[in-house]
Amino acid sequence: MGRILCIANQKGGVGKTTTAINLAAALARAGCRTLVVDFDPQCNATSGLGCRPLMHHPLARGQAVQDAIVRTSVAGLDLLPGTRSFRDVERLARDPTLTPAIRDQLRLGVAGYDFVLIDCPPSLGQLTRTALASADEVLMPIQCEYFAMEGLAQMIEVIRQVMHTEAPKLQFAGILLTMYDHTLELTLEVEREVRDFFGEIVFHTVIPRDVALAEAPSHGLTILDYAPRSRGARAYAELSWEVRELG
Repeated sequence: MGRILCIANQKGGVGKTTTAINLAAALARAGCRTLVVDFDPQCNATSGLGCRPLMHHPLARGQAVQDAIVRTSVAGLDLLPGTRSFRDVERLARDPTLTPAIRDQLRLGVAGYDFVLIDCPPSLGQLTRTALASADEVLMPIQCEYFAMEGLAQMIEVIRQVMHTEAPKLQFAGILLTMYDHTLELTLEVEREVRDFFGEIVFHTVIPRDVALAEAPSHGLTILDYAPRSRGARAYAELSWEVRELG
């Protein structure tokens, strides 16, 4: 089995889904068989890859996930779509006793992939905890803005709890700085603070502010297909190299 990365942060708007979609596409372009698992009830990773949400989610119903996986327009990149079914989301999000079964079912269903990227909702709730318990590594995007550090300690504490109780082998893949603007003093201050505090677990690659990154999902495309020469496309290609090197 390959590596399962959980992309998580309880804050919204920090680039979780953007990172899940575009890092996955870059990994697939590099020849890695890759799967995105959409765990967010908003299903933005699903629509961002040009696919439709599931009517019912196999993980909520004890069914095999293989039959729900679909191919995307990116060669080598598959998707387990999310669902907006209130009943299924409630079951996944409210019943912690399901976590071991979901973890085992998910791991069995994704065997054969080099990389699996789980896109989490912006919360510290059960969906995120289940995703963390199912993963080998956690990648945490944080926005280069004033409140970047707000809640970070809380997120790390949840990760440590999951490591202690459910996933002792879970590791930090790294912290990813997003919406980076080198012309802003605030961005540079946030970067210094994060790198000084967290050191080597911060990725060298930063994801720049790039309007193309915001436009691409509305076309159901990754940044590598929508604007392959953009700064955002280059950054995610560089990030995919870093992630592969960690293995």
